[in-house]
Amino acid sequence: MMSSTSRSGFPAPPRIERRVLRVLGTEITLLDQVRRKAEADLGFTIQFEVLDFISCQRRAAMEPTAYDIYDQCFHNLDIVWAWGSLRPIDTERISNWGLLSGLTREGGISRYAWRGHGDAPVRKLYVQPGEQLAAAPSRYISMLPTVHNMDSFGYDARVFGRPEGGRDSWAWLLDPRAKGRIALVDEPAIGIFDAALAAEAAGELQFRDIGNMTVAEVDALMAFLNDRRQKGYFCAVWRSAEEAAELIRADLLSAQSMWSPVYGQLGEMAPLVVEAAPIEGYRAWHGGMSLSRHLSESALDMGYDYLNWWLSGWPGAVMARQGYYMSVPERVREVLPAAEWAYWYEGAPAAADLPGPAGNVVVRAGARRSGGSYWERANRIAVWNTTMDEHNYAVRAWESFVAGVRSGAP
Repeated sequence: MMSSTSRSGFPAPPRIERRVLRVLGTEITLLDQVRRKAEADLGFTIQFEVLDFISCQRRAAMEPTAYDIYDQCFHNLDIVWAWGSLRPIDTERISNWGLLSGLTREGGISRYAWRGHGDAPVRKLYVQPGEQLAAAPSRYISMLPTVHNMDSFGYDARVFGRPEGGRDSWAWLLDPRAKGRIALVDEPAIGIFDAALAAEAAGELQFRDIGNMTVAEVDALMAFLNDRRQKGYFCAVWRSAEEAAELIRADLLSAQSMWSPVYGQLGEMAPLVVEAAPIEGYRAWHGGMSLSRHLSESALDMGYDYLNWWLSGWPGAVMARQGYYMSVPERVREVLPAAEWAYWYEGAPAAADLPGPAGNVVVRAGARRSGGSYWERANRIAVWNTTMDEHNYAVRAWESFVAGVRSGAP
């Protein structure tokens, strides 16, 4: 707080510095309309720094004083937590903690649901003595679970048709019919599992635990991918939804890894692209928010206000319009118009054209969401995005493969 003397000779009124909360994250959640609404509701300035998954994780681990909130995915948590950059979150300061879904707090949409291989959020949600992370419930958590989804891939109906009855298969992502027109997402904790699911579904490889491959299994997968690369199967890799959409709008692809918002950005190509509901199950992911270790008490209060705001319902409605779910679905239901709730969460036909976050139409009247309702999709998780025990080895192998795709080298 500063003061000065005015031209009249009287002390000028004190100038109050507006408080600032810095949020480091990715394009998944750091939308400008979210920032503006949060500032209006919370009364302080919010600064977003938007990076890709890998760059965001690296900055969070190595520069913990550069941000206040780390907004990422659970599979990007281990490394940052291990570096001591984050502090435990007290669930007694989270007003809607008791409303979080079973998928988030217990690992499955119901007690009978298959939990999926890999980094299900519950497996690293709770802080144990010694600040180890595990599934045993405790008062403190590592990351507040928020946005999540069950991803698959998109394919060209001109090549694969429009099969009915749930006969889509991950094998199509590496199918000879799509040779030369295939793209993967360039993130080793994501793209490697799309490729592994495809290789296993095609009968080319088999993994003891697809969510935690051995060195030998990583080697076998990368040998398989490099063989396909040398035979000309891949035309691109991508890191953002816009890059993925542009490849399809340019009619360069017949199959590729896909994120939900991409389907609303395809323009004239949209009627030709089908979101797969694979018989083998989905690759799921779960986002969340953590507090930086460095926060002062006043900044910490702002941090908790921001975390609680994310579970208030409105942010979840915006996320739904991207095709994403929230960890507090009942709060979202209170805010989301009935027609949008019915389509995105219940799997019902769209009663009218539905908007995306920017207000443009992303769903046409009469369309149904691929895979059905939230509960149907959440019961069919094959593997979660994961940082495996051999993550560093897998990253080096993946980067070599990606470099070959980008360069077009034989």
